[in-house]
Amino acid sequence: MVEQPDSRKIERRNAGRRTKRRIGEQLIEEGIISTGQLQQVLKRQSQVGGHLGSLLIEMGFVEIDDLLEYLSEKFQVPAVNLFQKKIEPDVIGLIPMEKLVKHNILPLSDDGQFVTLAMTNPQDFSAINEVEFLLGRKVKPVVVPAFMMQVALDHLKSDPMCRIEGEALSELVALEKGADSPKLASLLRYLIKSKANDMLICAGVAPSLKMGNVLKRLALPALSPEDCEHYAHELMPRRGWEIFKRRMDYGFSAVYKGIGRFRITIYRQRGSVSIAIRPIMDNVPSLQQLNLPDWLEDFALRPNGLILVCGPAGHGKSTTLAAMVDIINSRRGCNIITLEDPVEYLHKHKMSNICQREIGSDAPTFIDGLRNIFRQAPDVIVIGEMRDRESFRIALQAAGSGHLVLSTAHADSSTAVIERIINMFEPHEQALIRSMLSESLLLSLSQRLVPRKKDPGRILALERLVNSHRLRKFIREGKTHQIRAQLQTGSEDFTSIDIELADLCRQGKIAFEDGLMFAEDKDFYKDLAEASSG
Repeated sequence: MVEQPDSRKIERRNAGRRTKRRIGEQLIEEGIISTGQLQQVLKRQSQVGGHLGSLLIEMGFVEIDDLLEYLSEKFQVPAVNLFQKKIEPDVIGLIPMEKLVKHNILPLSDDGQFVTLAMTNPQDFSAINEVEFLLGRKVKPVVVPAFMMQVALDHLKSDPMCRIEGEALSELVALEKGADSPKLASLLRYLIKSKANDMLICAGVAPSLKMGNVLKRLALPALSPEDCEHYAHELMPRRGWEIFKRRMDYGFSAVYKGIGRFRITIYRQRGSVSIAIRPIMDNVPSLQQLNLPDWLEDFALRPNGLILVCGPAGHGKSTTLAAMVDIINSRRGCNIITLEDPVEYLHKHKMSNICQREIGSDAPTFIDGLRNIFRQAPDVIVIGEMRDRESFRIALQAAGSGHLVLSTAHADSSTAVIERIINMFEPHEQALIRSMLSESLLLSLSQRLVPRKKDPGRILALERLVNSHRLRKFIREGKTHQIRAQLQTGSEDFTSIDIELADLCRQGKIAFEDGLMFAEDKDFYKDLAEASSG
């Protein structure tokens, strides 16, 4: 038995078609489009779907400003271009998500007396009355094109507490117009405008963004292995594919004119190609912008010694290193040589000469770059990441012979990195390494980027270990593990990550739960945070 179509559905569909035709006819009467153009748009709509206004703009028959002017005259309220607006999460959160979707509305601003409300139909008085009753104050309706509202609401459905960035929404529309796989340039522009930390390209899913510590997939079709391989070829420099085939993973930096600089890592997984793309800021941020303490400048300007920055991947170690290098470059006249994989921040020559060597193009490996570094007359040596025993050995020799050495390392804490260095060496060498490290280490930092409580983005929490006389003794005698136990409550030479997280929680900069996620001693953090709130 053939199921008969629901008469109400048919009526709604026909009513929708009549409304679209009426809008089109009104645009013809206004002289904005011709009858032939309307027929073309309706034909296109029957093939691909979508909103009439969006298709008129896409096909070049109407400018956005013309559409806004038409809507404003029709409804006798101001018209707003959502693609030029920024809306904070606390404003969006004034109205529950289900109400936004139900009425096709979006709060734009709140001055305490009136809420400016974007609507596709500002004559929907039942929606206005419902919102006014909900908020307890008056609403100022403005009109927005339906296709803009749909893009914004779809964006919010994936992350209800996100910030609306109009330019990023506009780029998302451009992406959605593409075929099964959007153009690389469009993806890169959207990555920049969305202010995400990374874009991840992997076969079987849509391109994804890492917003802080949260993964968000774009509203696009899943990528095929062929799509991913095509992007990899397009991203790689000349002869890059041969290097990639040999190594199975390949990291490099690249500049795309008119878009920005990116750190790109291409690797194989399950027989296909995956890509991680991270945008790189043009200017090196200051200590204040990074929430780093001013006293760090004093250590960066020391003439010799070793400074280590550790923490998980993606928590800003390279940026902290770049900020210290910029301080040296701006305040000292010396020769700075960096080894990076890849080069992220491009430093200009200021008071110092600075030579940045990229692993793979300027030196085969970190070890190869370090072996002859003393012949290059360095005063400051910057090692993007120390990964092996020989790198640590040369770094300790340099730090103990009149050079300042700055480097990052993967370790859970400022004390764990010390033990990691020592344990990389053979047992018969460890006593000597302990002695060298105790004398040359200036500072060990461990950092975490924690989601902000109210504002978008993340804020840095910093653990510090300053190599004082008493800590030097701990290192030399192999008692590094006792530092955390004996100095847990904090001192001038050691402040744990738990204390820093509790302090950020007390200041209302991070949520208690987010601090707990990154705490090392969770019970200690709870006691501190609860005492602070009390």
